[in-house]
Amino acid sequence: MEAAHELEISEAERHCPANDGRKSHHSDKIKADLLARLNRIEGQIRGIKGMIEKDTYCDDVLNQIAAVQSALNGVGKQLLAAHMKSCVVERIQDGDLEVVEELLKTMSKLLKS
Repeated sequence: MEAAHELEISEAERHCPANDGRKSHHSDKIKADLLARLNRIEGQIRGIKGMIEKDTYCDDVLNQIAAVQSALNGVGKQLLAAHMKSCVVERIQDGDLEVVEELLKTMSKLLKS
């Protein structure tokens, strides 16, 4: 039964509906990893807020902000890779080349500083 469940997840990962109600279908492992990373980032943000409230030295706060930015970039890279391997590939295989423009716009937003 376990193997059948993994096959279903694998099939779902390759399918991102190309309509306005699109949803992603990540494996439980990817989803858990993304959520764990985001929970850590959320804690870091609360820590930065506390540092500001306690008048912590600016350089220390700035270093924590840099760490959060790096962590968010890591989440973005992981999600982008999963998106390209599943949604983008499937839409191209279905003849939907608009996904390339969509991806380029998204990547441009991710690369802004």
